[in-house]
This record gives sequence, C-alpha cells and structure tokens, in this order.
Amino acid sequence: MVEAAERPDQLTNKRVLKIAVPVVLSNVTVPLLGIVDTGVVGQLGDAAPIGAVGIGAVILTTIYWVFGFLRMGTVGLTSQAIGARDDAEVSALLSRVLMIGVFAGTALILLQVPIFWAAFQIAPASAEVEGLARVYMQIRIFSAPAAIAIYGITGWLIAQERTASVFALQLWMNGLNIALSLGLVLGLGFGIEGVALATVIAEWTGVALGLWLCRKAFLRPAWRDWPRVFDRIRLLHMASVNTDILIRSVLLMAGFTSFMFLGSDFGDVTLASNQILLQFLYITAYAMDGFAFAAEALVGKAMGARSPKALRRAALLNTYWTAGTGVLMALAFWIFGGAIIDILTTAPEVRDEARVYLFWMVLAPLLGCWAWILDGIFIGATRTRDMRNMMALSFMGYVAMCLIFIPAYGNHGLWAALIGMFVLRGITLGARYPALERAAA
Repeated sequence: MVEAAERPDQLTNKRVLKIAVPVVLSNVTVPLLGIVDTGVVGQLGDAAPIGAVGIGAVILTTIYWVFGFLRMGTVGLTSQAIGARDDAEVSALLSRVLMIGVFAGTALILLQVPIFWAAFQIAPASAEVEGLARVYMQIRIFSAPAAIAIYGITGWLIAQERTASVFALQLWMNGLNIALSLGLVLGLGFGIEGVALATVIAEWTGVALGLWLCRKAFLRPAWRDWPRVFDRIRLLHMASVNTDILIRSVLLMAGFTSFMFLGSDFGDVTLASNQILLQFLYITAYAMDGFAFAAEALVGKAMGARSPKALRRAALLNTYWTAGTGVLMALAFWIFGGAIIDILTTAPEVRDEARVYLFWMVLAPLLGCWAWILDGIFIGATRTRDMRNMMALSFMGYVAMCLIFIPAYGNHGLWAALIGMFVLRGITLGARYPALERAAA
C-alpha cells in the first residue's frame, strides 16, 4: 500500500528538507548542461553553430514547456490519491501521464514542419543559423515523447516525496548528455548533430530510468485497468486541472516575455542589463522550488486525507522555509550582487547599468517568495481554478502598472511592474487560502 497521509505532528522540518534539498540540488545541474553545450559547440570555431544550438534549444524548450502542466497537475492528483489511500488511482495516474507523453510527443514529431516554420516566423535568424538550427531540431524532436513523459514521471515521484529519485533522474540525464556531447562533438567530430543526438539519447534513457524508478506501480494490476485509466470523470478532472495550470503558466510567461520586449525600448545596454538581472530571479526560483515542491506533495496528501490541520501545518512549515530562503537570497544579492554581475558580463557599461537596478533583485526574493510558495500549496490542493483566476488578475495589474510606471520612471517602472505582479499573485492567492482549508474539511 502507498504511504497514507500522516498526522499533523508527523509533518516535520526534517521531512520538508528531505523533499526540498534534492530538488535544489537537481536544479543546479540544469544550467550546467546549457553551459557545456555552448562551450562544446564553441570549439567548432564558427559563430553560426553557437547561435543555431541556442535558438534551436530555446524553441524546443518553449514547446516542451507548454506541457509543464503535466508535472504540476500530476503532483496534486497523485498526492491526493495517496492521502485518500487510493493505491489503484496512484498507479492509474502513472499510466495516464505516460500515454499523454506518448501521444503529445508523437503529435509534435508529425507536426514538426509547420511548428518549426511558425517558430522561425516569430524568431527569424540568418539563413546559415536557421539551416543549422533546423538540423539540430529535426534530430532532437524525436525525443519529444520522452521529454514530455518525464514531466509526468517527475510529478508522480514528487507526490510520493521521492525527490532523491528525481535528483538521480536529472543527474543521469544531464550527466549523460554532457558526456555524450563531449564525446560525439569533440571526440568523433559529429558537430551540431552530435549535440542534438546526445540529448535524444539522454532523454530516452531518462525515461527508461524513470520507469524503473516507478516499477512498483506496475506490480499492481490497476496500471492496466483500462476502464479506470480511461474513466471519463477522472479524465475530465485531469484535463480541467491541467488546462487551468496551462493558462496560468502562459500568462506568467507572457509577463516575462513582454518584460524583455518592453526593455528593448530603453536601448541595448539596458536590455542586456535586464537580461543579466533576470538570472538573479532564476537563481531565486531554483532555490525556492524545493519548498514549493514539498508543499505540493504534503498539501496534496492532507487534502486527500481531508485533514485541514495537516494542510495548515504543511502550508506553514513550507512558508517559513520559503520566507527564510527569501531573506537569505536578498542578503546574498545585497552583499554579492555586484560580484555576480561581474561574473555574468565583462562589458563595463552593462555592469554599471545592472548595478543601477540591482536593488530590485534584493527586493524580489522578499516580495516574491509568497507567490512561489502559494503556487505550490494551491497545486497540491489542485485548486487550479483559483491559480488561473488570480494569475489573470495579477497579469492585468501588471499591464496597468506598465502603463502607469514606465512612462513616469522608465526601466525602474518596468521592474516595479514585474515585481508588482509577484506581489499581486501572493496577495490574491493568499486571499483564497481560507477557502482551501474549508475545502479540505
């Protein structure tokens, strides 16, 4: 039997850290892969392959990111099934997410020509870079079913608090990818094709490892109980949860994308400094993700067990850790922010410009931590309609702040609008939290 939801007094700081720390370590491996791929291609002695891998990776990552809802939705649904002691549903959920990965990935492979054409209409490049990028993407697209399925597998493991397994899976894929890129490109001279092939092999072997990590689910007959797997009510609920998360994520991405476009109006130096400072936000997200994931798993189990007390304790413990992490990140950026900027760029004018806006990065972890942790709490509770609606309100607030602040304060106004969107997400989700506890009862 899968682990049942535990009593509130069994939700401890040690348990939270056991879930959170492997997630943070897993996140550390993500940027390393991009650095190595860029460095490997850079040894080819030409600028075009570097640009091709960069733009090709961005396009595919954006396409796959659309399916990121599969991880978040799977955590909430699976953790609630665990809390309700519904072992059969836990196994059936794994079958559903794997099938979604296969069908969605196959569709991307079949539709790659119009998808790639549309991508280059949105983000045009030189003929040489576009040609090489197409070669890269035409190879990498064949691991689309694996890449999407891994979202579901990761969510399923997080729901069971098996984040050490998630770390092992991420370490395997990124480590193998790096090793194969070095061997295929620098050792065998495969060029840009070698970088793409390394990723394909890493993702397919990652699925194999993921299935092995989930092997206990296949010992129960429910994973192939097709009437349950294809149950109409459960499928519609899963679709509703994932659609809400997708809309929320699209609005969030629209905020970040528009931030970059609006920043371009202030000139190349300011645009570059904004890009440098955004890395501070990504670092903050990597640090806080662990506690958001822990909240997803623990809150979901409390909801499944219909225990408001366990839900409140899970929410409070993870909020304390997230807020503490926010304070530490703010102090780190205040003390070492200038040094981090100098590491990320050697251009003197960009360094000076980034320092002008650095104080926004000190404020971001303090003001944004509430949005991060409440996202995790609401994902675990599968209160995704609230997430969608509050994100819509926050995005409208962001647009209003852009219209008011940018003409008055320039790039400072742009940063104020972006941080303001985080604040609005925290306030609006916080206002909906009491309804979440009532639902648990």
